[in-house]
Amino acid sequence: MTRVLVVDDQFLIRAGLVGLLRAAPGIEVVGEAADGEEALALAAQTRPDVILMDIRMPGMSGVAATERILADAPDPPPRILILTTFDLDEYVYGALRAGACGFLLKDSGPERLLAAVAAVDGGDALFAPSVTRRLVEAFAQRAGTAAHTGEPPPDLGALTAREREVLRLTARGLSNVEIAGELVISEATVKTHLNRTMTKLDLGSRAQAVVVAYETGLVTPGGAS
Repeated sequence: MTRVLVVDDQFLIRAGLVGLLRAAPGIEVVGEAADGEEALALAAQTRPDVILMDIRMPGMSGVAATERILADAPDPPPRILILTTFDLDEYVYGALRAGACGFLLKDSGPERLLAAVAAVDGGDALFAPSVTRRLVEAFAQRAGTAAHTGEPPPDLGALTAREREVLRLTARGLSNVEIAGELVISEATVKTHLNRTMTKLDLGSRAQAVVVAYETGLVTPGGAS
C-alpha cells in the first residue's frame, strides 16, 4: 500500500486529487495540506511514501517545504512529486535541486498521475531524462548555486572516472539503457555507478544528480551530447 500526502492550496484541485487517489487500488491518502507549514506537520506525523507537492503556495512555497521535509525526515525519506502549471518553471528547478523526484503538470490525466505516483514510489525515473535536462538547462546558468543555498556545489573529486562519465551521460538526457550501450556495460552496472554517485554526493534523486552535474560544470547548457 502506497501512503500519499496531498499538498495544494486550492481546495478544488486538492479535493480532486484526493478523490482520484482514494479510488485507486493500492493507494492510501494519509492526509491533505493547504500550505507548506501544514505539509511539514503532516509529513512528520503520517510518514507518507509519496508527497504530491504544489509548487506555488502562499506562505511557505513547495520548494521550501520540500527542503524542510527531506532534511527532517528519517530514512527512508518520502518521494516528493512536484505539481506545477507549466514545466519550464524556475520554482520546479529549485525543488528538483532540493531533492524532489520529479514534477507533474496539473493538467495531466488521471492515468498519468497514478502512473507517476507508482513510478516515484518504486524509485524509478518519473519521466524521460531529456525532460529534466531541458528544465535544468533553462535555469542552471541563470543563477549560481550560492543564489539558491549559499553553499558550493558538491565536490566531484570523490567520484571514480566511470562514475563521472555515467553522471555526465545521465545529465545529457540518456536513459540507463542508452548509457549502457554508450559505455558497453550492463544496465545493472549503470545503476550501480549511479547509486554510488548519489550516495557519495548525498543526493536523493536522479533529477537532483542532473542539477549537480550542471552546477559543477561537468556538463554545460547547450553542450554536445
